[in-house]
Amino acid sequence: MLSAINLPGYEITEVIDEGLSTIIYRGVSQLHKQNVILKVLAAEYPTLEQIARLKHEYILTGSLDLEGIVKVLRLENHQKRLILVLQDFGGISLKKFLCTEISIEYFVSIAVQLARALVSLHTHHIIHKDIKPSNIIINPQSGQVKITDFSIASRLDKETPQSTNIMSG
Repeated sequence: MLSAINLPGYEITEVIDEGLSTIIYRGVSQLHKQNVILKVLAAEYPTLEQIARLKHEYILTGSLDLEGIVKVLRLENHQKRLILVLQDFGGISLKKFLCTEISIEYFVSIAVQLARALVSLHTHHIIHKDIKPSNIIINPQSGQVKITDFSIASRLDKETPQSTNIMSG
């Protein structure tokens, strides 16, 4: 896996997470002068499934502009690597955030925002399929909550029933 990468046009400021197939970086787009999150396929030679998931995430959420969803800005190709460029609103995963003590009021605020985001997704006929604390992002200063990682999400109108023995996400 890569822990540091050189991406022309971006200044990498932090490695946020290193998963099995992706690495998430925080950085600055020098061209657009904006803070961004970069989701990069970790493998030098990713599988077709890994490539398809990243492209799927871009296609499914690239046109969405919903308050409770991390905005996808663009899909780029650098040095034969696909990179999903996302909005950075200064958040951390709920998984990391829950290590701190919060009031019941703050907890309820998070829960309400999350519920609203899910309603908004479902209104747009999207099923996330992988809601978990590491895919919920919260800005500790503003309290803003957003959902991310739509790599296995699907549209309701395109979902076909599967065997009940198969689970994803």
